[in-house]
Amino acid sequence: MFELIRNPSIDFMGKKKFSLALSSLLVLVGLVALLQIARGKANLGIDFTGGTALLVHFDRPESIADVRTALSGGGFPGAAIQNVNGTSDLFIRVKAQRESTHSVTESLLSLLHARFAGNRLTIRQSTEIGPTIGGELAGKALVAIFFSLVGFILYIAVRFEFRFGLAAAISTFHNVIALLGILYLLHIEINLLIVTSLLTLAGYSLTDTVVVFDRIREQMRRSVRQTPEDLINSGINQVLSRTVVVSLTVELVLFALLIGGGPVIHDFSLALFVGVLIGTYASIFVASPLLLVLPGRRKGLGFAPRKSTPEKKGI
Repeated sequence: MFELIRNPSIDFMGKKKFSLALSSLLVLVGLVALLQIARGKANLGIDFTGGTALLVHFDRPESIADVRTALSGGGFPGAAIQNVNGTSDLFIRVKAQRESTHSVTESLLSLLHARFAGNRLTIRQSTEIGPTIGGELAGKALVAIFFSLVGFILYIAVRFEFRFGLAAAISTFHNVIALLGILYLLHIEINLLIVTSLLTLAGYSLTDTVVVFDRIREQMRRSVRQTPEDLINSGINQVLSRTVVVSLTVELVLFALLIGGGPVIHDFSLALFVGVLIGTYASIFVASPLLLVLPGRRKGLGFAPRKSTPEKKGI
């Protein structure tokens, strides 16, 4: 009902070369990130490498720099420390440095008690994960993403046709791998929450793509004289306002989470915030142009016009 953009007539298909160059760059960065993750060279979280996560409460606030210095001097130079907004709590994550993480929590507590003896501290949350479990979680995450893509192909293929399903799957893979590459460049820690954001993005982008595809299909059934490029442009322009309004609404919620959600879900919110932008871009500039290049009948893109009922002549 609310039209942010009234009667647009943008030639999206005329910008295929630009979108191809941008998407190729995003996918290339994403593939590099995927390779680095497979080699264990990326910023993997303790969910995958094993380690210890502590939520520590201090009676009086302590600076992150002082806590980092204390942990570095005690043999934990790579500890990640975040402040919980509005509190004196610190979220401390330490990756596994040995096969067993049995005594890491005690070692951290001893270091903190010794360095901040005059400031009483308590552990509000403690999580320990072994490296073997982390490896299993990484494998299961990859399997989940793979089967999600297969499910997308089947769903779209049944609802539309196989070419549409393949285009949606390629676009979804583009979105996931592009977001992974951006997170790698930003040195965001890859953990289970990030994997969750990748799967969430896949579902969101699929929904957005289905809406665009549905309108394109309607245009193909109604028009027989337009070129495939014009049909796709017309379909995208008709849902452009809806797409932009929905994306902006989601982004407002994610921005609120990003600003006020605290350190625990900060990276998750950031991943989704960037992912929605990528998904919106891809449903228009990646999924739709793929209908023109994937194998199949170019004319009408495989859709036959509706049969018209001949007029009856009067006697």
